[in-house]
Amino acid sequence: MREIQFREAVCEAMSEEMRRDERVFLMGEEVAEYNGAYKASKGMLEEFGEKRVIDTPISELGFAGIAVGAAMNGLRPIVEFMTWNFAILAADQIINHAAKMLQMSGGQYSVPIVFRGPNATAGQLAATHSQSFESMYAHIPGLKVITPFTPYDMKGLLKSAIRDNDPVLIMESEKMYGDKGMVPEGEFLVPIGVADIKRSGTDVTLVSFGKIMKTAIEACEILEKEGVSVELIDLRTIRPLDIDTIIQSVKKTNRLVILEEAFPVASISGEIAYRVQKHAFDYLDAPVQRITQTDTPFAFAPTLIDAALPGPDDVVRRIKESMYMLK
Repeated sequence: MREIQFREAVCEAMSEEMRRDERVFLMGEEVAEYNGAYKASKGMLEEFGEKRVIDTPISELGFAGIAVGAAMNGLRPIVEFMTWNFAILAADQIINHAAKMLQMSGGQYSVPIVFRGPNATAGQLAATHSQSFESMYAHIPGLKVITPFTPYDMKGLLKSAIRDNDPVLIMESEKMYGDKGMVPEGEFLVPIGVADIKRSGTDVTLVSFGKIMKTAIEACEILEKEGVSVELIDLRTIRPLDIDTIIQSVKKTNRLVILEEAFPVASISGEIAYRVQKHAFDYLDAPVQRITQTDTPFAFAPTLIDAALPGPDDVVRRIKESMYMLK
């Protein structure tokens, strides 16, 4: 094991898979000459050449369409978007072509493709560059949606995604590329669709994913000092959703709080709350709580950013409400 940055985990996963399979290639804005907007493809152009590490024009719809066509014809593209906010322009290719092609062709064409890039808030980027898209794409049959939190999970899940025969979307974060974590030296994969229990607990289940897991961990540490035992689950994959791990945890703790960095309406937390009440209603000793970003476009002013995003104190308070510790 060695400690590496999140961006290094991305680069290692892509490089290892490109060495293993000559059909794999990378394309996107600034991925080649500039070593990636976030330096997640550093050194790859030098190793693999310009035919397999391809700088594209600033035209997300165009190069996403090229990648879908390449995947239909036997290649395995990795498409990097500089941000998922820009990928709204490519949504037609992702939703109407990559996701539907296997079904529409009667199984004749699979689309083994990975779309990846940073998602959600990253500081003062204002409303149009600060959105979370997990629930939007998880709504679409035919797509798999992944939200890694650690370098270990990023590398293992990206390698699994590249080998998958279906289109896979990976939601990263600009604020996580410099994060460090322990990653094995040798070959390993992390399975898609399996959640990870980060902390075992007995009093309440806390479910989260992506960058805001940092807030969840901080809240757990605060509550531990107050004698509250929280079981923390990192979803890692949004679609397919590992509801079984959540259900088993709720059966033990009898309480559920869901934390996500997204708008509340039609959210992942709403889907989880529905499934838990359907499959584990009799085990709940309190209503399911969910904590989200405020239901407003994201602001530029730091004070409004702080007001919009849930912090550790918000999570602590909602967990205490679930446990009836507050009047």
